[in-house]
Amino acid sequence: MLAHDLRMMRQEKEILLMTHIVLGYPNFDDCLRVIEGMVEAGVDLMELQIPFSEPIADGPVILRANQSSLAAGATVDQCLEFAESVTRRFDIPFLFMSYYNILFKYGVEAFSQKMSQIGMAGAIVPDLPPEEAGAYLAAMARYGLAPIFIYSPNTPETRMRMIADSADGFIYCVARKGVTGAGTEFSTDLEAYLARCRAATDLPLALGFGVKDKDDVDFLRGRVDIAVIGTQTIRVVEQQGVGAVGEFISRLR
Repeated sequence: MLAHDLRMMRQEKEILLMTHIVLGYPNFDDCLRVIEGMVEAGVDLMELQIPFSEPIADGPVILRANQSSLAAGATVDQCLEFAESVTRRFDIPFLFMSYYNILFKYGVEAFSQKMSQIGMAGAIVPDLPPEEAGAYLAAMARYGLAPIFIYSPNTPETRMRMIADSADGFIYCVARKGVTGAGTEFSTDLEAYLARCRAATDLPLALGFGVKDKDDVDFLRGRVDIAVIGTQTIRVVEQQGVGAVGEFISRLR
């Protein structure tokens, strides 16, 4: 379902934009204002990160946002309730991003069922490899949800194809080794990596880790389907305030 929807959206746009927020940061009221600004500016889909104490794929900016949200008392149930309110209000696909401990403690079956009930489209769980994801994949399939898996520059072609067999919705291509938020060189090396990704799957491709401005998005046109902007939006909120997010997103087009 999500993959089909993304392909239909791509018929209208050269490239789609996906943004990322940490739920409860700076607080839930500001999260709603950020989402409003992003949707009004034309964001096509969005990751809602359920904060976790050890977000191992995330760099210092998103790590700090996770820690701040947890320190303020954000809970999984609050995040689920908030997510339901935004899926009902905004007509774009929303995905959860979090770490497997969250799903495991909640119950994988119960979490997947809840995602379906509140209108989520899928989930990104970066620390769960396909080999260990049997229960998760079965539950996601039962509820019509997209399990998003990840390619990295050092993923061999054989493993890319194996990952694609387990994935649905799209493949998240990490632009470089390391965590979120650091600089990425948008170059011929990245282009060659994305060509390998494209050869391994028919699913739409998203690229994140280092996308920060219009030049980066322009480089990705024709190479991927979705540009992912995560850390940079949090920097905008921290440096310029919630009200600056919409203008920042508008400039990316």
